[in-house]
This record gives sequence, C-alpha cells and structure tokens, in this order.
Amino acid sequence: MPSPRVPLSILDLVPVAAGTGTRTALDQSVELARLADSLGYHRYWYAEHHNVSTFASSATSLLIGRAAEHTSRIRLGSGGVMLPNHSPLMVAEYYGTLAEMYGDRIDLGLGRAPGTDPRTAAALRRGAAADDTFVQDVVELQRYLSSPGAEPAAIEALPGRGTEVPLWMLGSSLDGAAVAAYLGLPYVFASHFAPQLRHEALSLYRSGFSTTFGTAEIERPYAMAGVNVLVAPTDDEARFLFTTAQQMAAGIYSGRRAPLPPPVQDLVAAVGPEAARFVDDFQQVRAVGSPETVAAGLEAIVDDLEVQELIVTTYTFDPAHRSRSFTLLAEAWGL
Repeated sequence: MPSPRVPLSILDLVPVAAGTGTRTALDQSVELARLADSLGYHRYWYAEHHNVSTFASSATSLLIGRAAEHTSRIRLGSGGVMLPNHSPLMVAEYYGTLAEMYGDRIDLGLGRAPGTDPRTAAALRRGAAADDTFVQDVVELQRYLSSPGAEPAAIEALPGRGTEVPLWMLGSSLDGAAVAAYLGLPYVFASHFAPQLRHEALSLYRSGFSTTFGTAEIERPYAMAGVNVLVAPTDDEARFLFTTAQQMAAGIYSGRRAPLPPPVQDLVAAVGPEAARFVDDFQQVRAVGSPETVAAGLEAIVDDLEVQELIVTTYTFDPAHRSRSFTLLAEAWGL
C-alpha cells in the first residue's frame, strides 16, 4: 500500500492578468481561497511584493483577513511577511489581531528579503537600509506573540500577546535555513523560483536543527518546498497554458515586469533563446501536465527533497484555468 501523500498548500501572489485590473485580481484571489478551502488544501498563503504590476499582494494581513471571512477550515498566512520592511511590534499587532478574530488558523511566514527593488525597500523603511537585525527581530516578534510572564513587559502587542501565532522561516538561500535551524522553526524553501540551493539548504536545516535556543516551536525539523504547478486535462494543454508563467519569469530576466500575458505556442520566439534558457532553470522545480503527470511529478519532488509538505503556485492568463488546475490537482492527490 502506498504511503500517505504529504499535505498540499497554495501560495498566491494575486497575479494581475493583462487587460484586467487590481480589483479583478483581488476578487479572483478570494474566490480561489474559497475553492481551496472546499477542496481540502492545507494552507493558503500570500506573499508580500511591492512596486511590481504583476502582483497585487503587498498587504498580506488584509488579504488574509478577507480570505478568512470567506473560508472556514483552511489555514491562512503569509508566505511571507518581509520582516525588514516592518517593525516586529506592528507585525505582531496585525497578526495577533487576525488570530483573535479568526482563531487558530493563522500562520506567520517570515522572510529577510525586502520583496522588491532597493529603492522601494528604502521607501518602505523610510530611509536607507539599516544593519541586519533579522534574527533579533524574529526573536522580538515571537516574544510579542507569546503568553505574558510573571512580570508585565514595558511594551506589549495588544492584540497579539498570548496568541502564539506559529512562525515559519522562509528562505531561498542557505541563510534562511541556518536561521530556521538555530531558532527551531519550521522552514519553507523557495524552490519554485530559487532552485539551485534547495538540496543544500534543506540538508543544512535538518542537520543543524536545534531546540536549545529557547525559541523552538516544533520538536523536530519540518520542511516545505515551493513548486510551480499547472494541471490541465492533457499534457499538451498544460504545457501551452504554462507559457504564461514562463513569460512572466522571462520578465524577471529582462527586467520588464508586466501583468500576466496570454499563452503562446512558441516560447522561444516570444522571449528569445537566452531568456528561455533562464526560465527553464528558474522554474526547474515544476510539475506541469495532466493530473497523472503532475501527481507523479510531485511525488518525485517529495522523494527528492524529503519534505513534509508542498506549497504550489500556479499562474494562468485565464483565472478559470487556474481554478481548474487546483481542482484537478486536488482530485489527483486525493485531498
């Protein structure tokens, strides 16, 4: 009898398709969260991005709150909050408020990158980049969310105190893996856009995991990996629809970011051979095809990376194709 499949979760950057607008993207996102809740996905996370017309996911706490109003079971969270952009106290208040309103369904994933370009990052911080205080900020944030001690603290997160919102560490390099291991937190590797160090980072996390620092939230390593996914009734249709995501990635290579374009028959003709090679490597952790093809591909990724959960991201020009993809995936995975 085959072993049980790992949980599947969804990462949403609230993509904006060409010819539509932000409100449409936001409405489509909440409908997809509602669908994911009904299909049995484990988590639905939003990723913080700024100053890019491709995505409408800058205010993660607002997106989570709206999704929570339209769902009942699925866990909701950030994948993640880019902590250098925010004070730990403000993050604790926002996510503590969500936990007080919606109970134990809220996750708080944290990243140390700004999620944008350097000038926008400086504007978010209202000044030049300061010294790297990421680890200290994570510890401070955790303290704000913890239950109060015998003596009241001088500064407390209200709401926030005592909510114990679970923290996750995100990473696309070895740094995040080292921090997650040192602090004893669950770890998510961004293999859907930074695949090169995935094996090394996950190995570092597992081998260095410790519960001795006093911040550990789990007893043993728990790792999740990001995967690019698109499911359609046939392999050929899925590969065709996936060219929207490939063109989006080519925009990262060229520096020309734009709303999601329609799919194309010839990717190389659309983006050029150099960009096409970049895209193939950039999105190498992917499962694209029929339900059977994608299920087998995801099983292979789980075996290869030895992770306890997958978080998948899907981009299509037509939102109906994205909804269909997640529906077919849920059926194929047995959610």
